[in-house]
Amino acid sequence: MAVTIKRLIFGKNPRRTLIRAGLVVVFSIIIFRFVLVTMHLSGISMEPTFFDGQMSFANRLAYVYKDPERGDVVAVRIRNSGRSIFLLKRIVGLPGESIGFKDGKLTVDGVSLEEDYLSYSSDWNRSPVLCGDNEYFVVGDNRSMEIERHALGRTTLSRIVGKVIF
Repeated sequence: MAVTIKRLIFGKNPRRTLIRAGLVVVFSIIIFRFVLVTMHLSGISMEPTFFDGQMSFANRLAYVYKDPERGDVVAVRIRNSGRSIFLLKRIVGLPGESIGFKDGKLTVDGVSLEEDYLSYSSDWNRSPVLCGDNEYFVVGDNRSMEIERHALGRTTLSRIVGKVIF
């Protein structure tokens, strides 16, 4: 009986099985330390795309060779928090663009932009803000919330931790 259990756990070649298990552990540590950021979401600002209490991952390497694009959902590090606290937001404005809201519609350089990913309507109004050379404008998808309850605005590329993959 003990031999059967041992064989089920370690297979025909216990040494090979232990090497494989060790490699899985090493690769897992590398991936979760340097490539993926694990996040436990708290809040409703990204509903219905992401929900309160959901687990999600951000790819730290997504912007190594390319710049963020409009529509990307990103993890943004909170300023001077000293802890691993991130906001999950969607990029709606790129460097050099003027971003505002008029009657619930996003405006980019004064032109209203259609956002297919939105499910909730909005009545937001906000004067345009100019993004600097290294700044992106981020906002949540739940625009039915009052604009005052949202953390939104400009952020720098250095504070964008990665692109959310799910």
